[in-house]
Amino acid sequence: MMRRILHPSDFSPASSAALRKAIEMAKASRGQLLIAHVLSPVVPVAGEGYISPKVYDEIATSSRTWAQRKLAKLLAQVKKAGVRASGTLLEGIAHEQIVRFARSKRVDVIVMGTHGRSGLAKLFLGSVAGRVVAAATCPVLTVRGRS
Repeated sequence: MMRRILHPSDFSPASSAALRKAIEMAKASRGQLLIAHVLSPVVPVAGEGYISPKVYDEIATSSRTWAQRKLAKLLAQVKKAGVRASGTLLEGIAHEQIVRFARSKRVDVIVMGTHGRSGLAKLFLGSVAGRVVAAATCPVLTVRGRS
């Protein structure tokens, strides 16, 4: 039985496909769906020059507000489908935070989207899903979606 299902979302179409699968699994097992989004640290790009602490804080606040709105929309969608759900914003390196959160909440399975990149795109962009699969202590179901 999958009683506690974690769906890490980056709010992309690939994540939407995985969310549909996670909802289906949660309904079938009468489980709880945990949705998490990881906020990456704001890092100024070289060449942009000096960024004052005030501007840095404004960027971080804007990013957090945007993510909270997106997360609230996902939670409304899940609850409308009749599934118990909660949402969490995490901060840090995506795959590390997802694995740590899954362990701390003792999830039974992680259901996440993958963009299906290959070749140079995968080499340069990496794969959060791949890193989660490698590090997680519970099963990980990846759902391929559009990027």
